[in-house]
Amino acid sequence: MRAAVRETYGPADLSAVPVFAGGFINFGYWPSIDLAGPLTVDDRIRSQEDLYRRVLDAAGPLAGRRIVEVGCGLGVGCALALREYGPESVTGMDIHPQQLDRARRANADLLDTSPSGLRFVRGAAERMPFDDGEFDVVHSVEAAQHFDDMNAFTREAARVLRPGGRVVVASFFTPDDDPDHGERLASYLETFSDGLDIARPVTRVTDALTRAGLTDARAESIGPDVWPGWDRWLSDQWKPGTWPRNFLKAYEQRILDYYVVTATRPRD
Repeated sequence: MRAAVRETYGPADLSAVPVFAGGFINFGYWPSIDLAGPLTVDDRIRSQEDLYRRVLDAAGPLAGRRIVEVGCGLGVGCALALREYGPESVTGMDIHPQQLDRARRANADLLDTSPSGLRFVRGAAERMPFDDGEFDVVHSVEAAQHFDDMNAFTREAARVLRPGGRVVVASFFTPDDDPDHGERLASYLETFSDGLDIARPVTRVTDALTRAGLTDARAESIGPDVWPGWDRWLSDQWKPGTWPRNFLKAYEQRILDYYVVTATRPRD
């Protein structure tokens, strides 16, 4: 675990920062929210829930399925999946033990319900503690920018998926492999300069999924429904020119975008 990841999701507890209301830690998906008027905390929480819904919808029908979230944080997205999509089970996996402790506290009522269909497990994206073919869906919401080894993650995702299963990854990547993107992002955004986020082209993700034996690997930009809303929410707390406002700037300059990436494990 890199030092920046250990600090941000451990002692610093990013989930407690007000911009990530409701315990979610994502930039949000905003098409259902009126950005012209004042934004409320409820709007912000809905934007984050809607990002999960966008990802889970891309995974296909989930009723009766076994799903795992890689990088589950506080597990509030796992709870949403269990509550709204009717899967057989939901597993939240995270590399950080403090995050898992928080997830178990945040979801204590569900975990105390027997059988709840929810569990939390410690593991790394590059080395998952699961059996071959254990899941119908592997999904990850705004965690892949932290993964050290995308090839290892995609191999593991392919391994733990059953034939016909789906992987869905939502995160921010560079739109192409221009070598200058990483340096420019580091100059704009502290999360890239301090090593928390890794600048990698989205094609590196789709190519890695294909090399892992998955098919129909696709990346869809949802940037128009992420970046303006995120910046509008930040505008009430951060002044223009401060580094968090540079996410929109990076998007407008075509050096960063937000994607939903999908692929399928072939049936035997």
